[in-house]
Amino acid sequence: MFNPKFFDEISAKLNEAVANSPAKDFEKNARALLAQGFAKLDLVTREEFDVQTQLLSRTQEKLAALEARVAALEAQRKF
Repeated sequence: MFNPKFFDEISAKLNEAVANSPAKDFEKNARALLAQGFAKLDLVTREEFDVQTQLLSRTQEKLAALEARVAALEAQRKF
């Protein structure tokens, strides 16, 4: 009923038309503008965020252990 090659040919022609049109320049300029805007922001990479998340988790665990230790020492001191 439908010829799959027909859709492939239409898709190829549309991609070629977009590649040779001002839309391609617009996309390139928009990407450059966004990259420049993001560079001005104080952003971190996902990897940096994950490292800091792990560091915070370990710090919270150590803090909880120290709080428990202080509570135990204070309890001993009262006797």
